[in-house]
Amino acid sequence: MLLPISDDNRGRTTTPFIVYSLVAINVLVFVFLQKFGSDAGAPFTYAYSTIPYEITHGVDLTTAVRIPGGVIPQAPGPSPIWLTLLTSMFMHGGILHIAGNMLYLWIFGDNIEDNFGHLRFLVFYLLCGLIAAFSQIMVDPDSVIPSLGASGAIAGVLGAYLFLLPGNRVRVLVPLFIFFTTLELPAVIVIGFWIVLQLISQYGAIEHTAQARGGGVAYMAHIGGFAGGIALYFLFRRRQPKF
Repeated sequence: MLLPISDDNRGRTTTPFIVYSLVAINVLVFVFLQKFGSDAGAPFTYAYSTIPYEITHGVDLTTAVRIPGGVIPQAPGPSPIWLTLLTSMFMHGGILHIAGNMLYLWIFGDNIEDNFGHLRFLVFYLLCGLIAAFSQIMVDPDSVIPSLGASGAIAGVLGAYLFLLPGNRVRVLVPLFIFFTTLELPAVIVIGFWIVLQLISQYGAIEHTAQARGGGVAYMAHIGGFAGGIALYFLFRRRQPKF
């Protein structure tokens, strides 16, 4: 396990207002609308998450749906229902989910925003999130499992970071028996390790389809967002890095 905790920001020249704003919005939604992922926030979570079936069929599922593993609650969503492709990017399934996502966005997003510019970075981030959502929908277009989280958009940020600053030093926390230690590794190793985990996990999800349909992490969204971030990087970059 490699857990990033910081990176080298000496070449950054601007304040990452968009990154800070995205982190704040995600936290506010999780706390005040999702109620920390509790049952009290469940109606909002089910209503504004992306459900592949709703997108591919153009309908809003408002009653519980039975699947082999149990029952999936539903709630009336926005109109038009495709708005959930955007709203789901700012929602999370639990404290660890949002903590991990915001950590990655905080560490890797600022240098991308510095290079792209504030508005261009925001557009890039949202496009990566949409690409990620459609990647997951393509895998299982009839799924009624809600999909939510900023992971796909952040995966796009990682894809751009890999090409912008592959040699930039990233400090990571690694387990050492029962203790932890920190190392500084090139970004290409840290991000490469992450994408390998996504590929392995997606293969496992395909091999165990029945289990995957019962919920879990949308690994295909991570892979799609990462690939989208790489492709969009060449469109959005403004200058060569100064690092």
